[in-house]
Amino acid sequence: MPAAAAVAVGLLTAGVVAPPALSAPRPDTVQQRLGALVRDDNLPAALASVRDRAGRTRTYSVGVGDLSTGAKVPADGQVRIGSNTKTFTAVVVLQLVGEGRIDLDATVDTYLPGLVRGEGIDGRLVTVRQLLQHTSGLPEYEGYVDDAIRGHRYLEPRDILDIALQHKSDFTPGAKFGYSSTNYLLAGLIVQKVTGRPLAEEVDKRVIRRIGLRHTYFPAPGDMTIREAHPLGYQWDSAGAPPRDTTEIDPSPAWAAGQMISTNADLNQFFTALLDGRLLPAAQLAQMRATVPIGDSGAGYGLGIISRPLSCGGVYWGHGGDIPGYESRGGVTDDGRAANITVTSVPSDFAVTERLEVVVDAALCR
Repeated sequence: MPAAAAVAVGLLTAGVVAPPALSAPRPDTVQQRLGALVRDDNLPAALASVRDRAGRTRTYSVGVGDLSTGAKVPADGQVRIGSNTKTFTAVVVLQLVGEGRIDLDATVDTYLPGLVRGEGIDGRLVTVRQLLQHTSGLPEYEGYVDDAIRGHRYLEPRDILDIALQHKSDFTPGAKFGYSSTNYLLAGLIVQKVTGRPLAEEVDKRVIRRIGLRHTYFPAPGDMTIREAHPLGYQWDSAGAPPRDTTEIDPSPAWAAGQMISTNADLNQFFTALLDGRLLPAAQLAQMRATVPIGDSGAGYGLGIISRPLSCGGVYWGHGGDIPGYESRGGVTDDGRAANITVTSVPSDFAVTERLEVVVDAALCR
């Protein structure tokens, strides 16, 4: 997720049957606004899943799923979900907190002794809580791995950490909020150290299979494809340049911070299950929902989850994510409403992202 975007930013049985999807009988506010996004902001496609309080789900798609063939957008197609992955990682960490295997207020050095050192960086001074809440001051690595993503280069988590630690800290740990995917890189490494198992395996066992997310997965090393029906993702490298197909990439540089693939409906199911207490004990869910302000945006960042105000009153909880080719925004309310929207290019103008968030608001407040 770009820094600007960040600032403006159980059921134990697998295979849970979702309520039947209903196709929109006529263009409604959500359909119209999605159409405006595609038409006015040069986005190839937009797709969404919206669920009301009664559990009725409506899916939407606008634009084309393949610019070269004009193919339709697959209904609720799979997409790369970028930084929504952070919430999955945070859930695993908090489950381990509930099991007494991780202490939120222990330092990074407790679990990864001597690993985190750099200019103004000391793992003996950064806590696990600060990692999950982006208050550690650790520098962001994402801008330094673009060439690896474009070149389909696989990066191990330790390779990524080495890149991050070449840069000085942004601020003293605990001083303020500062979004950095380096925090979640370390959270993933702590999960692996504590469990002795790969992060992807823990996410699959503890979250995906636990609540029956049938279209969600953590890509294996070397897997650059998207398994199921999906719209293609695109990027424009400069104004006037032709769109570049970025659907197939090596997502390893995103890892614990942004590697996963899912659908809009599965994300709605995930965030609903999370807020319903089906993934975390009450104590850990309460800590997750304790937020710090994200600038003056009115939003707050908890432990891997974001609270955003609604125009109709109250807030919704979710995350959002960007990765080459795809941008997603959405969340759920405490009374059961849910909406997630994905567009098939990451806008260079953050005003477009703001308009995407307005559509989420419209979907939840209609």
